[in-house]
Amino acid sequence: MDPIQEAIAEIESRELGDKFSYQAIAKKHGVARMTLMRRHRGETEAYGVRNLSLHPQHEKELVRYIDTLTERRLPPTKEMI
Repeated sequence: MDPIQEAIAEIESRELGDKFSYQAIAKKHGVARMTLMRRHRGETEAYGVRNLSLHPQHEKELVRYIDTLTERRLPPTKEMI
């Protein structure tokens, strides 16, 4: 896991209402404070995610749709997808 993801995981593992410092967590993991804040708040996402053809969430939904079609014995075509 890259440092920014570790920092976000540390923030999200805290109890609701627990106070924390973006500055302290950013320093601990060696990441930029503003980048950590933006990623945690969902204002930005990793560079690699922006360059994907499909967002990971859309990809999961598409796979689920294809699995559903396959279970119904309807082979998916390009037009369906």
